[in-house]
Amino acid sequence: MGCGELKIRSYDVQVHRAGVEDLERRCEVGPTERVVLYIDTMGDPICRIRNSPMYKMLVAELGSELVGVIQGSIKLATVHKPPKNIAKLGYVLGLRIAPVHRRKGIGSRLVLELEKWFIANDVDYAYMATEKDNEASVNLFINKLGYAKFRTPAILVNPVDHRALRLSSKTEVAKLKVEEAEFLYRKFMTSAEFFPDDIGNILRNKLSLGTWVAYPRGESWEDFGSDGKVLPRSWAMLSVWNSGELFKLRLGKAPLSCFLYTKSSILIDKIFPCFKLPAIPDFFSPFGFYFMYGVHQEGSLSGKLVQHLCQFVHNMATKSKDCKVIVTEVGGKDILRLHIPYRKSLSCPEDLWCIKTLNNEENTIHQLPKAPPTTTSLFVDPREV
Repeated sequence: MGCGELKIRSYDVQVHRAGVEDLERRCEVGPTERVVLYIDTMGDPICRIRNSPMYKMLVAELGSELVGVIQGSIKLATVHKPPKNIAKLGYVLGLRIAPVHRRKGIGSRLVLELEKWFIANDVDYAYMATEKDNEASVNLFINKLGYAKFRTPAILVNPVDHRALRLSSKTEVAKLKVEEAEFLYRKFMTSAEFFPDDIGNILRNKLSLGTWVAYPRGESWEDFGSDGKVLPRSWAMLSVWNSGELFKLRLGKAPLSCFLYTKSSILIDKIFPCFKLPAIPDFFSPFGFYFMYGVHQEGSLSGKLVQHLCQFVHNMATKSKDCKVIVTEVGGKDILRLHIPYRKSLSCPEDLWCIKTLNNEENTIHQLPKAPPTTTSLFVDPREV
């Protein structure tokens, strides 16, 4: 393929929607050695970036054929690096190349064009996430495009059983007003890496189902979230984002053992419900998921409170026809992962975040990709899932 044949242009919904949807259906995501997932954007190819403050999609064309696509978004977030703690970040996602046109340099061209848009909008860093074992992605971004390995958070996935869980009578759960939730996040989580400056917009988004706190029964909780009020000795909080309203996932292929276990567990649960065995949902049909974000804990009893909140969210999900899993992502060394229920076979213990400096004006900011975490806490923006 000659470079002159390839055209990179901005996504036009009237011209490119059908081609992008077709490409998405043909390109798998996830750790292909174990499972293959396909994304159904439900008629809106830019659904994964539409809720970001700024976003852009680029397409690559060879003649009349759409052969590649990439998406990007821009936001302000915490980075904890002098001379400023807030940086403008560009997130790279949704890179798809038609299978027959891979290894021809199309991916590199798309990323570089997206970076030009980042630079034109004064972005300090570009970053992306990929599976640690995705050799093609790691080779492209790290070996060819100059990205550096930055963090290895854990993606925790827990299936939703159709039965509600019994919650502890020793714990109270309260839903917060958006103003209360924003106050708490800004008070307790601004030290988290990549904490978004526009947290209020996230909490007010229609996809954000709400923010809940858990605390020991009997503790005082009046006017929680108001400045100057005394908080319980132990408490935990989290918010829930309904990703299934944006797009659906479907398992394309999996080991035979996984397929047989899924089908047999569903069958056993139907025939012998009294056994109360934890059934694996049918992932071979399109399904949605809830994403838990902003998980935070305070106090010696907070681990149990986090578990209680996760069970509370599970019970919420049982009332949704499409929600089959609950997902969250935490820092690789965050103690939260000890308290969040997840299925090991469905989770990713080490996701890989890579980062690249784009701002050449500040020498000190170039050290961020090499710096160790200033905190174990990591805020994963639900708009970038």
